Amino acid sequence: MRLHRTLLAGVLVVVALVLQVSVLARLQLPGAVPDLLLLTVLGLALVYGHVGGALVGFGAGLLADLAPPADHAVGRYALVLCLVGYVAGLTKPETGQHRSATLPMLVVAAAAVSSTLLYAGVGTLVGDTAVNQSGLLTLVLTATLYDLLLAPFTVPLIMTMARRLESDPLAADGSGSVGGDSPAWSGAGAAGYGKSLAPANRRGSLLSRTVRSRAGRIKGVKRL
Repeated sequence: MRLHRTLLAGVLVVVALVLQVSVLARLQLPGAVPDLLLLTVLGLALVYGHVGGALVGFGAGLLADLAPPADHAVGRYALVLCLVGYVAGLTKPETGQHRSATLPMLVVAAAAVSSTLLYAGVGTLVGDTAVNQSGLLTLVLTATLYDLLLAPFTVPLIMTMARRLESDPLAADGSGSVGGDSPAWSGAGAAGYGKSLAPANRRGSLLSRTVRSRAGRIKGVKRL
């Protein structure tokens, strides 16, 4: 990842984790805790793509595994967010921007469900069976609801901040020409094009003068 991407992702992940642990986790909401860290990873993955989303997800999950009051095996949430960030990054369009908010909201809903199921599944593999089937269903429903309610206030803001640091591919050289042509190439092409059109322009001007003079004589005859 580029340096500015790494710095932005690091700042956003730390802020999201602090807010989630110190504020959201203390709201005592029924069921799951709103996952601001997951929404941060999704917002960055929708801009950076699948590779950037996987890297941001792994770093954010590893930080959550190590930060207190974590009570699970290290690497568990890192694996979950790495996979979620990778899949979410695959939905990035070729133009780099989504035409509507429908797809990002669907990505948030799918990520909320899949991250909860993956977290429970990895916990089962490592011997953590504290969540039964009824409790898992409650966690999935509440996590999806909370994340969908929080997403409109966080994901667009994160995506906007990430896009502002990205370079514009249509203006990479500042020449003002679409496609990134160099100034020398554009200047030579414009000069050659002007030379090729110069005789035609002169012929056109002579023809227009002839037509105007004939029209003047005709009008004079009609006035006589």
